[in-house]
Amino acid sequence: MNWSTNVWKQIQPIYNRILNMPFIAELTDGTLPKEKFKFYMAQDSHYLEHFGRSLSLIASRIENINDTLTFIRFAEGAIVVENALHESYFKDFNLTDKGSMQPSCHHYAHTLKSTATLANIEVAVAAVLPCFWIYREVGHYITTNLKSVNNPYQKWIDTYGGEEFNTLVEQAIKITDRLALNCTKAQQNLMTDAFITSSHLEYQFWDGAYNLRTW
Repeated sequence: MNWSTNVWKQIQPIYNRILNMPFIAELTDGTLPKEKFKFYMAQDSHYLEHFGRSLSLIASRIENINDTLTFIRFAEGAIVVENALHESYFKDFNLTDKGSMQPSCHHYAHTLKSTATLANIEVAVAAVLPCFWIYREVGHYITTNLKSVNNPYQKWIDTYGGEEFNTLVEQAIKITDRLALNCTKAQQNLMTDAFITSSHLEYQFWDGAYNLRTW
């Protein structure tokens, strides 16, 4: 069994909690209050800037030149492509000021940046993987369980449930598995710990948005 298959099994309880949380349920049926989605989009805009920087740090440290180029593209996508989605929603919801980073976003973003800077490269790569993988799975889940043809969050759903994002996720998983193959068991355990931590933080990010959690 490769590393990614094993670690995904380990986070199943976390992933199931994500699927069952009110934010995802209401996003799926289109009833999520706009106030909560606006809070989420503002925080996610902050997060993506820091996530892109984390990906850039990994790109500068990873040895394989093809992986370097891949992570540069990941960083560009996080900062440019996905931010375009946020800008469209900012316009749709008359959101002009994204405000400051709130607790869940702050904790997640700075955890990833410190890991990308200080941890061994394979641990850093494992730490950023849940943001790809869990979003892909949630996007697919929502796409197959849509309950409205006029969902106000359809653009978000299409972004993360689409084939283009799926391709990026598969690339990220492949790189992480390749790195894991060259690691000791102790190093793989550190990768797993980082992946699990980020998965918890994914849950906390959505939970913080749903509950409008501030400092």
